[in-house]
Amino acid sequence: MTEIAVLGCGWLGLPLAEFLIGKGVAVKGSTTSPEKLDRLAEKGISPRLICLQPEIAAEHLAGFRSFLRTDVLVVDIPPRLGTQGHDFHVRQIRFLLQHLPHPAPQVIYVSSTSVYPDDYQAVTETSPVTEGNALVEAERLISKALPAATVLRCGGLMGYDRIPGKYVAGKTIDTGAVPVNFIHRDDVVRIIHEIIRQQKWGELYNVVAPQHPVRRDVYAQNVQDFGFAPPIYKDSPVPPHKVVNGEKLIRELNYSFLFPNPVMFHFEP
Repeated sequence: MTEIAVLGCGWLGLPLAEFLIGKGVAVKGSTTSPEKLDRLAEKGISPRLICLQPEIAAEHLAGFRSFLRTDVLVVDIPPRLGTQGHDFHVRQIRFLLQHLPHPAPQVIYVSSTSVYPDDYQAVTETSPVTEGNALVEAERLISKALPAATVLRCGGLMGYDRIPGKYVAGKTIDTGAVPVNFIHRDDVVRIIHEIIRQQKWGELYNVVAPQHPVRRDVYAQNVQDFGFAPPIYKDSPVPPHKVVNGEKLIRELNYSFLFPNPVMFHFEP
């Protein structure tokens, strides 16, 4: 393994690139912001400006194809479902697949546990998904075109400035008794590194912390640690939810979590 390309050096992709560089790997990283190019370069990342909108203008295709010529490609461009049409992300992935070199690099696609419906069930990688979900469609495109690609269905990404209690401070909510499916960013970074190191290709993994405390307990710890206004809990039935099982990843990667319990996640406000 000589080079890894991280498509999307954002909240997860940037620390992933930094971690890989720390392991002695050459890393190319993309951003949609020209002002971030110098920051990537300062961290030892070979920076590229790539904006899949959802395609790339012809005059920029050569640079895009050069970026895709790598040993491993990590695709971390989550869809912004509130601001983009449903098919925007699917078109991004279709365009990406059209321009991969031959032979293609090994690919890791960062997806989400939101593909599973909230139907009060415990779900595994073989559980039914929500048809019509953009991430489901993207996963299928990738898996069909690249059978050796590995798909990671990540739970709610937390850690550092993403503090669950911050988002509900002082609000009235009915989700206090809902189990969480969270994962700390540091664990995702290390899991991706382990997949590459152990050559776990052609796999589908749920990526969640092994413990699933209820939201009320997570929020209470955040309130205690950071002084947020506590949420107000409605006395109502528990709304639809799911509990995501990540035992396959733990078993096949022999992975030990840095943060197995979301109540004890590390944060930096």
